[in-house]
Amino acid sequence: MAAITSLEPRLVWEQFDAITRVPRPSKQEGRIIDFLVDFAERHGIAYKKDAIGNVVMRKPATAGMEDRPTVILQSHMDMVCEKNSDVEFDFEHDAIRTRIEEGWVRAEGTTLGADCGIGMAAALAVLIDDGVVHGPLEALFTVDEETGLTGAFELGEGMLTGKYLLNLDSEDEGELFIGCAGGIDTIATFHYTMEPAPKNYLFYRVDVSDLLGGHSGDDIDKGRVNSNKTVARLLWDGMQSCELRLSYFSGGNLRNAIPREAYAIFGIPARFKADFEKRYRLFAADLKNEFRLREPHFKITLNEMPEVDRVLDRKTQFGLVYALVGVPNGVTAMSFAMPGLVETSTNLASVKFAEGDTIVVTSSQRSSVESAKTYVMQMVESVFALAGADVAHSDGYPGWAPDPDSRLLEVTAAAYRDLFATEPKVRAIHAGLECGLFLEKYPDLEMVSFGPTLRGVHSPDERLEIATVPKFWALLCEVLRRL
Repeated sequence: MAAITSLEPRLVWEQFDAITRVPRPSKQEGRIIDFLVDFAERHGIAYKKDAIGNVVMRKPATAGMEDRPTVILQSHMDMVCEKNSDVEFDFEHDAIRTRIEEGWVRAEGTTLGADCGIGMAAALAVLIDDGVVHGPLEALFTVDEETGLTGAFELGEGMLTGKYLLNLDSEDEGELFIGCAGGIDTIATFHYTMEPAPKNYLFYRVDVSDLLGGHSGDDIDKGRVNSNKTVARLLWDGMQSCELRLSYFSGGNLRNAIPREAYAIFGIPARFKADFEKRYRLFAADLKNEFRLREPHFKITLNEMPEVDRVLDRKTQFGLVYALVGVPNGVTAMSFAMPGLVETSTNLASVKFAEGDTIVVTSSQRSSVESAKTYVMQMVESVFALAGADVAHSDGYPGWAPDPDSRLLEVTAAAYRDLFATEPKVRAIHAGLECGLFLEKYPDLEMVSFGPTLRGVHSPDERLEIATVPKFWALLCEVLRRL
């Protein structure tokens, strides 16, 4: 067993350790589903699985509390799979390698999966801890939250009967979340041809790396640099000054992660070698100065390549590079209803050469205001459509409108206040949660989301603050007792 199993509360950390040993990429949740079913059967817990793979476990009330309303504990099974480029790791087969470092639990060069593994662990611990006092319980574990909210969209009929839902997928101890942004993805597809590389060209590879990245909802207001935009800036400059021809571009991976790495392969006429390399050095110095206060480890490198045979056709190159430079990225509006909350944002998530001579650019838009979400989606679509791309959108998902007068919030806030002698912050979150979709299916639900403190979520810097887990557990148990 890993060192983390000696931490308190041990029952929670033991469940979390077991979860980290089960591969669980989004859309490949078969093994974690089997783990949950086996857990239920070993502990004699009634469970149900729907067609998409969501699992609900049910635990009867503590004696004397049978007449209390049913409470749902909700978390998602899947995890974001990101690693540093120099780390050998297979998310489909390898167990996460955890370590304790200066008060935090983190993984070795990969995402930790505490989003939402620690929420799952707490729910499992409640199910097997006879010391927790509660009314009837349902623990819902959903699939594919990270890449499509598929489990919440396709939640089977009759899976839930509860009146209150505690979402265990938040990342700031001391904060109670009662609302979240809705979102939609915009996918632009460029169709290209390759043509022979021009004569007397020198070829280079530029790499941008070591950016902080992070969650495209929670971290979008922190000024994190987007690797795709950064590489595109260099290409744009080279196209104006040195007849640059692009051969390849790859950057980012996940729709809900701010991209940390990107690279491009391109050529310039040999006669421009000295001028281009001088321009590159000035460009790199400018970027390091521009990013110095927000990206302390930013790295950009330029290396000569062997001669390349083929380059992108001019029309597609022009459309792609201009679109990547021109498309909005980051926060587009702050909330007037809840000061300090990001209202609307967009993230240029990934650029990939794909099958069928296509380049697929994936971006995601979020907003707590539905009309604003539509508008920022239209901005992004317009840029790519003008650049000649075919543009499509995901189905999107709704936001969760805050209900500051709910009894569940009142009980949870009072429990926090009494436990820790301080007032919790009540707020909405710019990240997407599954709560909006649950509310569509069960409109009478009251919901609150809380959790321990996580940082660097959706990046290999993901870490879980150890000192906040006992507080998370204590609050969960107290809320269940009071309800």
